[in-house]
Amino acid sequence: METSDLTRAIAAATSVAASLDLPADDAVVLHDSNRLALRLRPCDVLARVAPRGQAAQLEVDLAQRLAEAGCPVGALEPRVDPRVYTRDGFAVTLWTYYEPVTPHVSAIDYATALERLHAGMREVDVPSPRFTDRIAEAEAVVADANRSPELADADRVFLGSRLESLRRAIEDRGVVEQPLHGEPHPGNVLSTRHGPLFIDLETCCRGPVEFDLAHVAETVCEHYPSIDQGLLDDCRQLVLAMVAAWRWKRGDQFPNGRRFGEEFLRLLREGPPWPTLDAVARQLDGR
Repeated sequence: METSDLTRAIAAATSVAASLDLPADDAVVLHDSNRLALRLRPCDVLARVAPRGQAAQLEVDLAQRLAEAGCPVGALEPRVDPRVYTRDGFAVTLWTYYEPVTPHVSAIDYATALERLHAGMREVDVPSPRFTDRIAEAEAVVADANRSPELADADRVFLGSRLESLRRAIEDRGVVEQPLHGEPHPGNVLSTRHGPLFIDLETCCRGPVEFDLAHVAETVCEHYPSIDQGLLDDCRQLVLAMVAAWRWKRGDQFPNGRRFGEEFLRLLREGPPWPTLDAVARQLDGR
């Protein structure tokens, strides 16, 4: 968020907490991009703050139902009503804060937790968009020079064509679709004493499980059963193309976003083997 928005977002979160008798004299920023994650103390609550209009209520409803079904998801804060609170143009949701217990989740635990999440999502009937709606959003950014003014014309044509062809290729496979997390990358998995827990469920959509797997490391995919490797390769390309579109979007606040956008375009032009999103992020972050 911009500095002025960040200050207002923190004030909105602490105000909501105070109104619910949750003392929040201090707010530690855990993550800041298009949405803000804060650890409020001393009440020790995780507050997530976004501009109003985003899919916060869908996330709350889904998280509550998945938790009741025993799925590995981050829980809502139990001391208050499970809903979206609004302040100063922001939507605030309150969640359980989990103290991290290890720096990384093992590949086999990650895969097992994701498989459990997928199984639970098949049992929870919550309306959600298809993954193709996400592709359409990316295509709209690429097609509109006002929304992606710094994207070169040749790159615009290339990226738009790749998004369209990958959408067709995946849909033509006629694969089984189910509810998905949407972006189960390592940044959306917490390592806790309860095991791996998935967060950021506002990206939920319907599609093949390979779409979710395209966001995780190769070693995780190796432990996930019955993967269609050809479909996974198409989904990895698709995720690279979609993320490239977001990084060229006007107002994108992802750290080093332009560098990521340039690298994703290079990888798409370079061709297979297709890297995982996780591998590219680690390389660019120097990890």
